[in-house]
Amino acid sequence: MTRWQLALPSMLVAQIVAAPALGANGPGLRISWAANMLTIEAPGLPDGKLTVNYLEAYCRGGSTDRNWGQTVIKHATRLVRASPDGHELALECRLTDGVVVEHKIVAEGGAVDFRLSAHNPRETASEAHWAQPCIRVGEFTGRTQQTYLPQCFILVGGKVAHLPTEPWATKARYVPGQVYCPANVDRNDVNPRPLSEIVPSGGLIGCVSLDGQWVMGSAWEPYQELFQGVIACVHSDFRIGGLEPGETKQIRGKIYLMRDKIESLVARYERDFPEHLGASK
Repeated sequence: MTRWQLALPSMLVAQIVAAPALGANGPGLRISWAANMLTIEAPGLPDGKLTVNYLEAYCRGGSTDRNWGQTVIKHATRLVRASPDGHELALECRLTDGVVVEHKIVAEGGAVDFRLSAHNPRETASEAHWAQPCIRVGEFTGRTQQTYLPQCFILVGGKVAHLPTEPWATKARYVPGQVYCPANVDRNDVNPRPLSEIVPSGGLIGCVSLDGQWVMGSAWEPYQELFQGVIACVHSDFRIGGLEPGETKQIRGKIYLMRDKIESLVARYERDFPEHLGASK
């Protein structure tokens, strides 16, 4: 039993413990990619699909108070392979500084699993510090950029915190939006949107569908920031941390899509990312 279950009412704990094995309650997800957009389809999903700008940008550090054009490292992504059944993809990103990022993406058991390998083949260091998968949730929440926040959540102090959190930052180089920076990341290296003083206690960000039947969440290891923003979107942005000449780093992530409650999503996230537990208080 996880620490989340211990904090829940006994009836709800019983429901979670008695739930089917991981993946058994997950819908049949299918994935495809074209023109920088990853599409996740599932029966009964609002609008039938969830779209992700994959990837929106690779970024340098020192980004919190700097012109966005100076932060972005340009890149091009190509489709390497797609399985006929819509369950697996392989992508390749090439950054203008020479870095190559290989992506293996698999849809299974109510989640899309990401396994990345970032390699710097050059003899000079890369400034690639973090990157942005932008999850579009307007159709999923049935709301606009101005109204979708109450259906979104992060983890603060070991508990689910719905947005907007209090206090709510409003000043930055660019507005609107809200950035949540974990304790292990330099606050000078995140998105140039309003930076919350709140430190998340986990790398999960998510939202609930308009009808309350679905919950979506995303997490990465390592992660740079959590962000909601310019459009009706949510981000768990993954961390690279720069690459020395010849260096390779491994990164992993999840996008969950479940017909279930937030508590079940959090329990699954904690099993998938145990290294996040207790990382920030």
